[in-house]
Formats: sequence, structure tokens, C-alpha cells
Amino acid sequence: MIFLFKGAGVFVWGLSHALGDVSWELHELESARLLAGSAAMLAQIGYRCCLGLGPRQTFLGLASGVAKKALAATTGAPVCVFFQHGLRESATVPWNPAEPDAATRSGYFAPCVMREIGLDHVPYFCQFATGCAGFAFLVAQASAQLISGSVPGDGLCIMGDSRPEKNTPFDLVRERILGSDHASSFVISREPVGYQVLGVNCYSTGRSIVPLVELVTRTGQMIKELAAQLSLEPSLPGLLVHYPNIFPEAWKMVARSLGHGDEQRVMIDMPERAHCGPSDAVISLAKLHRAEEGRVHVVVAYGAGIHLGVVMLRETASRGCAEQLSQA
Repeated sequence: MIFLFKGAGVFVWGLSHALGDVSWELHELESARLLAGSAAMLAQIGYRCCLGLGPRQTFLGLASGVAKKALAATTGAPVCVFFQHGLRESATVPWNPAEPDAATRSGYFAPCVMREIGLDHVPYFCQFATGCAGFAFLVAQASAQLISGSVPGDGLCIMGDSRPEKNTPFDLVRERILGSDHASSFVISREPVGYQVLGVNCYSTGRSIVPLVELVTRTGQMIKELAAQLSLEPSLPGLLVHYPNIFPEAWKMVARSLGHGDEQRVMIDMPERAHCGPSDAVISLAKLHRAEEGRVHVVVAYGAGIHLGVVMLRETASRGCAEQLSQA
């Protein structure tokens, strides 16, 4: 399904992220029995370590911190907030079984964050099943609701996941993915700063497994379909494609099918921070914004579920852009 926003004047900016404080090397993860798969296989793919919450960190604090940074970049109070999680455990805050009030069992994460950041009086919307493809689906939802709303204003988007407690592994064994605890946030608004949202192409399936060859073929096809709808050339020399920190060989094949060189295929800090879910996109977009008016960026987002998303953005050099993107 394709959503077109080229003429809507919707922009993404105020990009902010935070990761866990504790760095776990592969051999440490293996010794602590925090890997479901093989350290040797993960190293072969390109991982070296991942990041987990430190003893003084909480997932609530991580998400609240990035939300505050994004809010600091806004010029007015947001009119709505959008949340996204890939893990169901991240959708709630820990509950004390000794607490007699049954209402505390519904300690949903979203209102807890909103109270932390002093924003508890606006509507909020939550996504829980889009996995690591959350950036694409969240941009589509937030953009659509922003332009159809009767009250003008900014939307605040918050994404993040933290590994469940009780020594659950950091990796997905079948997919051979090593993940880190992460949170990220950004502003979506009509102010011409950062990246203009051009369009989003989304695909979902109820199948539990999608062959890698299909992922490669479908990703290239979805990029071409969206580019055609936007009258853009997918083999444009200056175009950058941001891929998540998973399946590096698959994305190389996608790049070859599109006629892209290595310099157009973006995968940042994979050995140093592993895969940070949908926050991968926020991190790379913040790092690679150069205020080059008109440069096109494509974000490829893939998540268990199974979901595949493609977002096309156009870089803008409007006034204040450098300051707004310095929140990362």
C-alpha cells in the first residue's frame, strides 16, 4: 500500500536517540548465556557487541529522555503523540504484584512517558505489532493523521524497545540478528525543516517466514513502485538508501538490483551498536543530514510480523535545520 505525501508539506526533524549504557561483547554474551545462537555466526555477519540497559538506567527513562530532546526542538506544543514498540513487554512498565490497586496492572508505557515529559493532555496513538519496521509505519500513520486533523500543530513520535528481564537472549537465532536496547524520537510537522516526507510504501503478511530472496526482490520492487509514483528515478546518483543493521548481504543484492554503488548503501555502526530496531533509521538520518537541498533519502524498514516498509524523504536546507537536527 502506497501513501503519497509529496504535496502535503509534512516534515520530519528533531531526531533524537539513546542506547543502553552497557556494552556486551559477543564472548561476554556467550559466557553469560545471553545468546540463543552462535557468537561465531554473529561475528561472521558483522556484529561485535550490543548495548543493554545499565544498572542506573530504565527503559522509561531512556524513552522520556529522547522525547524531551525532540520536544526541545519544537516551536509549539504537540497536538498528538505516536508510540511504537516491537516487543509487547515494552508496552507496559513493571508492575508490583504487592500493589493492591488493580489499576496499576495496566501500567501502559505511553501515558507513563507522557507524565514524565509533562505532556498528559493530548491524544496518543500506539503501534505494537510492526516490529523493527516501525519507522515506516509510524511515519505513514503520523503523516496521515497530521494532515487530516482539524487542529494544526506538531506530532511527537516515540519508538523504542528494551530486552525483557529474566536473562532473555539479545539475539534472534533464526534470523541471526543481534539487538540493542534503544529509544528514539522525532517531530513530524508542517514546518519545512529536516526531511520532507514524500511517500511511504508498506507491505505486511501473516506468514511466519519470508524467504530472503523474496525480501530482496520485494524491497527493490517497492522502492521502484514508490519512486514511480513520485516521478523519481531510483538510480539517481545522489540518492541514499538507509538499511537496518541486519541482513547485510541481502541489502547488497538490493543495491545491485537498483544500480546503486556502495556509497549509496547506508548501514552505520553495525559492529559498535548492533541493530537498534526502528531507531536505526533515526540514527542514520540524523547523522547524514547535510543540509543539501533536494537530496533524496530512502529508508528501508523490515520487522518481524512480517512487515516491510519503504519511506522516501527529501532533504531540506531551510533555516534552523542544523540546530533542529543537532538533538541526536
